[in-house]
Amino acid sequence: MATTTRTTSGRTNMTDQATRLTDMLARFTDHISKHLPWDVEQRLTELAAAETDQRARMIYDTMRRNQELAAELDRPSCQDTGLVQIMARVGDGFPLRDRLPQIFRQAVGTATRTAPLRHNTVETFDEVNTGTN
Repeated sequence: MATTTRTTSGRTNMTDQATRLTDMLARFTDHISKHLPWDVEQRLTELAAAETDQRARMIYDTMRRNQELAAELDRPSCQDTGLVQIMARVGDGFPLRDRLPQIFRQAVGTATRTAPLRHNTVETFDEVNTGTN
């Protein structure tokens, strides 16, 4: 991870900030591919406990086991064909505002390798799987 340095003007080095943000987003994307939020886990546990239908209980048990294996094996819990979407709201003064699309692409590309996420993005006009999501 890059360290934050100060330029002679006292402003934080933008390249270091971009590197740090990219790394943080890549690690977060990797993490959320393997772990459900605590409130979702809690609600699934509650619903499973209240379920009376045998087949529905089996589905809840399978979902729970899938999450356990995702954490244990350090692998994403679901490999559907969805796309990673990042939505951010930043102010006009956010120092990396103009670089966010590049940072997001790079972070998801990194998470595609580290998680690993399924390579499921195809360039529309070239019809080529980029392997980067």
